Amino acid sequence: MYKIVEKQTLNEQVSKMVIHAPYVARHAQPGQFIILRVEENGERIPLTIAGYDRDKGDVTIIYQKVGATTRLLDTLNAGDSLQDFVGPLGKASEFEGMHKVAVVGGGLGVAIAYPQAKALHDMGAEVDLIVGFRTEGLIILKEEFDKACTNLFVMTDDGSNGHKGFVTQALETQLKAGVKYDAVIAIGPLMMMKAVSEMTRPYGIKTIVSMNSIMIDGTGMCGGCRVVVGGQTKFACVDGPDFDGHLVDFDSALTRGRMFMEEEKAATEHHACRLMGGTR
Repeated sequence: MYKIVEKQTLNEQVSKMVIHAPYVARHAQPGQFIILRVEENGERIPLTIAGYDRDKGDVTIIYQKVGATTRLLDTLNAGDSLQDFVGPLGKASEFEGMHKVAVVGGGLGVAIAYPQAKALHDMGAEVDLIVGFRTEGLIILKEEFDKACTNLFVMTDDGSNGHKGFVTQALETQLKAGVKYDAVIAIGPLMMMKAVSEMTRPYGIKTIVSMNSIMIDGTGMCGGCRVVVGGQTKFACVDGPDFDGHLVDFDSALTRGRMFMEEEKAATEHHACRLMGGTR
């Protein structure tokens, strides 16, 4: 069992947990993920490692309450324990030769963008961190972002924080101003990562995307995270999750991502019914 040492609600949709998992903390690197089970008969889900403290043996995860398992996870509090917490899994991000980088995070991808930006910043790289939220009330990790980059750009869809627009618009402004990046790292919804990759293509800027959002089993056995990269089939969980954004077939990934929407909806409704004491 893996003890929850801290839980924090970041906004109405997103929570942060710190889990005591010494082995994972000792070996974790930016870009990697874990697989957890809340209870013995529960679903196994992959979540990207948002941070780690090797001295304390703690690992941080950040999750959005969108499915049955993440909603069940959110019923736990500090002092409770998880059934399983396995990792680190996946290939660690590679930062060699990156001296000036734009790290772009959208949606829950901002939680994964943070450790990437921090690692680069700690290495001495100049980091422009661009993160986007729907509205000001959903902004998370602002203090952490400030310490993990050279320049921070926080965008909101509705402009409620004074900076209206998408992350792609902020990146485009930088590129048109002549800012030269060694690489752009994009993490978030598939459509956002596709847009970033298409934006950087004419500039010939190396662009890395994280396909963690399509992972299911996390071991390569289920085949659910198949992604076409450069005409070849890869598995996000074992071959990635980082890939060259200019080679990823985003259209096929988007199509496959919509295949099980009804099943996920049914699972969520069933779980909500259980929490409320129903018998469905």
